[in-house]
Amino acid sequence: MDVVTLGETMVLFTPESSSLIKYSHTFSRKFGGAETNVAIGLTRLGHQAGWISRVGKDEFGKAMLAFVRGEGVDVSQVKTDETAPTGLYFKEVRSGDNVKVQYYRKGSAASQMTPDDIDESYIKKAKYLHITGITPALSDSCYETVLRAVNIAKENNIKVIFDPNLRKKLWSEEKARRVLLELAGLSDIILPGFEEGKFMFDEKDPEKLGELFLKEGASVVILKDGPRGAYYFTKDAHALVPGFPMKTVVDPVGAGDGFAAGFISGLLDELPLNEAVRRANAVGALATQVEGDFEGLADREELERLMAGTDGDDVDR
Repeated sequence: MDVVTLGETMVLFTPESSSLIKYSHTFSRKFGGAETNVAIGLTRLGHQAGWISRVGKDEFGKAMLAFVRGEGVDVSQVKTDETAPTGLYFKEVRSGDNVKVQYYRKGSAASQMTPDDIDESYIKKAKYLHITGITPALSDSCYETVLRAVNIAKENNIKVIFDPNLRKKLWSEEKARRVLLELAGLSDIILPGFEEGKFMFDEKDPEKLGELFLKEGASVVILKDGPRGAYYFTKDAHALVPGFPMKTVVDPVGAGDGFAAGFISGLLDELPLNEAVRRANAVGALATQVEGDFEGLADREELERLMAGTDGDDVDR
């Protein structure tokens, strides 16, 4: 197994008859969740990924497992909860830079995860453990579950990759800041967005943010800065790797997860750090060109076309 991740994936409904939920009478059903977005992004690029979670014993849970399994992700560690439902959310895409999300996840099956859901032998098979700041926000037991997974990884010299993925709707800012900093201190590689860095450290300068994250204990920090690209920081070097600005953005949700998948793919292919970041920028950019959280995640052919500059007229050169 190349990468193991854990967290909640939900059923996603988006309006069809109107861009606004309150005027829409029909909705399309899809799925979305940061961790499965990353896992699917990795399988599309030819890597092995496994997902740990819970789903409800309902038709949504069955459909979700079938879909994620169909994308090549191992779902053997996903448990079916007999009493709690699969979580839902609605996404309203008003424009490429105006997206509203409403969650219905309180008491969901995934929020009931406990440390007992973690199989140590499963994580020990992986090269990387991928975690986000969403999962510990779901419940105290989810927080303990993430810590259990991280401790297993660290005990077995498995690299921990942490994407803060700040969701202010899920918890207080004080608790979010405390837990995100705690997880940053336990991680080997951190993938914050620029706004997340400002939230965590009350600092706006990219270079200072990189230094602050490194002081937390990580060996590599990748600071995402939207279409501009991303900075990488190690104890020996740092630089901005330019992004792939697109002329239009259809749906920005999932771009950060695409970035994470692209970067981890680069690590698995043993690319130099700057090339891994460049791949991440490309996968993230392509993810914005299609409506849906995972639909725009690239395969190798699409990725190579964009990176070679032969992807038609979509790139704003």
